[in-house]
Amino acid sequence: MNQLQKISKVGFFGVIGNFFLMLLKFFSGIVFSSQAMISDAVNSFMDIFSSFMTLLGGKLATRPKDEDHPFGHGKAEFLFSLFVSLSMIFSAFLIFINSLKTIWNGHEVVFSYLLCFVCVITILVKFCLYFYARYVYLETKSLLVYSNMVDHRNDIIITCFTLLSIVFSYYHIFILDSIVGVGISLWIGFSGFHIFLESYHILMDQAMDIDSANHLQVFISKQKGVLGITKFETVPTGNQYLVVLSILVDGNLTTLESHKIADRLKKKMLKQFPNVFSVTIHVNPLLNSKH
Repeated sequence: MNQLQKISKVGFFGVIGNFFLMLLKFFSGIVFSSQAMISDAVNSFMDIFSSFMTLLGGKLATRPKDEDHPFGHGKAEFLFSLFVSLSMIFSAFLIFINSLKTIWNGHEVVFSYLLCFVCVITILVKFCLYFYARYVYLETKSLLVYSNMVDHRNDIIITCFTLLSIVFSYYHIFILDSIVGVGISLWIGFSGFHIFLESYHILMDQAMDIDSANHLQVFISKQKGVLGITKFETVPTGNQYLVVLSILVDGNLTTLESHKIADRLKKKMLKQFPNVFSVTIHVNPLLNSKH
């Protein structure tokens, strides 16, 4: 199974699982007047959108490069991740407003063991979806899969608090239900903002992180024939980077010998660094260099 199929499966299972949970939560939340459960259902609805974006974005992002897209379609993953983050932030806002209204106006939750059962089912389903997404993320390092993984993890925590608020309603402590709704909205909003920033930085061509860049430059400096680095720039193409650099070589070498050093370096970089998509090397002769 290739990377595209793995990412698409995460999205497919997410859509199916979240659709089932959304219907279950909406029905039980409305029947038993649980704001926390309704908020949880809204979250599941947005999760369907997130999973669908993973399904669609994964297909686009892993398409090979072509004449119109010489650096591939990798940034599609971050564009769709941006959509996912905005949907999370929007749903967080709606849940926050609705929860504040119930705190202000007051409401009573009708305790039911069915609500508890829905929470347990949700936690079990989300555990399965989370561990599957985590397994695929560790293999693909896909931000779309990571977004889904975070969604599933958040839902497990959120539903645990929802279950707690339902238990408290048995003792006629109803305000916790609305407070949990507020907490859910803040948690979703924070997660969405984090994913938004990560996607935004890549789409705005943020350079490779300092540790990775330093590691790469140390590797380049140690290669035979490389006397120094005068330019080092990186541009993201998705999960990978286009590397542009200038190296110093012995000025006494012929043009052919100098370019052999550059070609050998390029092949080694592409082989040993999976996050490097393409390498462009400019060779500068260093005059009066010592052998």
